[in-house]
This record gives sequence, structure tokens and C-alpha cells, in this order.
Amino acid sequence: MADILKRIIDGDAKATRDFYLQFSPKILSYLKRRLPREEDAQEIMQDVFLEAIDSLFYLQKHTSIQSWLYSIAHNKVVDYYRKRKIKSIVLSAIPVLQIAAQEIHQPEFQFEKDKIRDKIEKAFSALSSRYQEILVLRYEKEIPVKELAITLNLSFKATESLLFRARQDFKKAYERA
Repeated sequence: MADILKRIIDGDAKATRDFYLQFSPKILSYLKRRLPREEDAQEIMQDVFLEAIDSLFYLQKHTSIQSWLYSIAHNKVVDYYRKRKIKSIVLSAIPVLQIAAQEIHQPEFQFEKDKIRDKIEKAFSALSSRYQEILVLRYEKEIPVKELAITLNLSFKATESLLFRARQDFKKAYERA
């Protein structure tokens, strides 16, 4: 197995395909039991293998590959349900957000909008340039995290962590502003 992993790291497409064919049926079965739709399981399985191949270099020699893949799959399932919960909360708040959006366009709210914008700009300028860069790329230019990882030459998980820390710093800076 170490040979196939080395070949994958070296960019051998056949080794990557063999690796995928060997482990994907078990991972897909695992995901189908934990997700509501087969399409979701298929999509997440692709993400599992993309992340696995992306971080293969960091895999410890004594670690079971199959256990490692299940661990990645488990984390992806947790992320799936976390995002789904957040989405349902946001969607349930849409009528309130629509009312707030209508009210905020009234002239009497212009002063408040200006104060909020100034506070946001002050908080943003207090961030490190690295955090500013990733927040602009993700939220202003709407670049997906996978593409950000490639652009920033980081692993997917490192990019997610950097983005999380940038958001946390922004929140703290906003509260101080």
C-alpha cells in the first residue's frame, strides 16, 4: 500500500484511480447510510477523496488508510449537517430579513447605515493583510474554498481554518470598533 501512496504523491494517475476504485465502494456505502440522498453521498464521497489525495503527504505511515478515509468521511457528514442546520435557520429568518431590508432603505436609516459601514471598514482595516485577503476573496469575489486553497497554495483544511480565524478576528474587531 505504501507503494501506491508514493505513486499518488508523485502524480501517478493510474495509482490514484486504483486507490479510488479500491476504497470508494466502502466509503460510499458508509455515506449512503448517513445521508438522506444518494446524490449527497456521491458528492461528499468525491470531496472525501479530493481531501484525502490533497493531504496524503501528511498521512502517518502507521495509520490505517481505511480508518483515515472513514474519519474524513465522518467529518464531511458532520459538516453537511452543520451547514444544513445553518441554512434552515437562515431560511426561516428570511421574512424578518426582508422586512429589515425594506426598512433600512428608508431615509431615517441612512445615518445608521453609514455608522455600520464605518464600523465594518474600521474593523476590516484592523485585520492582518492575510485575513483581509482571504475575506475579500471568499466573500466579495465569492471564490469557493476549494479554489481559495489552490490560489493560496494551502490544503483545503488549512484554508478553512484560515477563513475561520479571519472571521473570528473580524467579529472581535467589529465588537471593539
